Amino acid sequence: MAEVREDLEMFTAEMFEALTRADQHRWGQAYVRGLLLDGRRKSVEPMAARLGEDGNRQALAHFVTSSPWDPAHVRARLAWRMHEAIKPSALIVDDTGFLKDGDASACVSRQYTGTAGKVTNCQVGVSVHLARDHASTPVNWRLFLPM
Repeated sequence: MAEVREDLEMFTAEMFEALTRADQHRWGQAYVRGLLLDGRRKSVEPMAARLGEDGNRQALAHFVTSSPWDPAHVRARLAWRMHEAIKPSALIVDDTGFLKDGDASACVSRQYTGTAGKVTNCQVGVSVHLARDHASTPVNWRLFLPM
């Protein structure tokens, strides 16, 4: 991470340009670093632990859940940046099932998922990717809201 930190800081500064407060920029950058670090769980608490001194769990949680910023603006900036970088020749719309044992998570229902190859309890994430023969990147995503 140390060898790409400067590039990552420039990237996150560009992505979070519209955020008005310095603390939002700081925790947005820490959040992105936490997503990129090794580790299976990408929720706030394990990410904060992996970030070491930059990993204030409460500040990261506030950035993700309560800080007033528009994720649509960040996604739009990401889409434009990736469009310039890979010059896509196709849009791909895809779905992915996230298998769940219970129904306590948002958007969980019994539905078909190709992940399991059957009807089961799951969340379904839908994404849009820019693609060409040598690269692809997701530029928008959300959970499917079952009826």
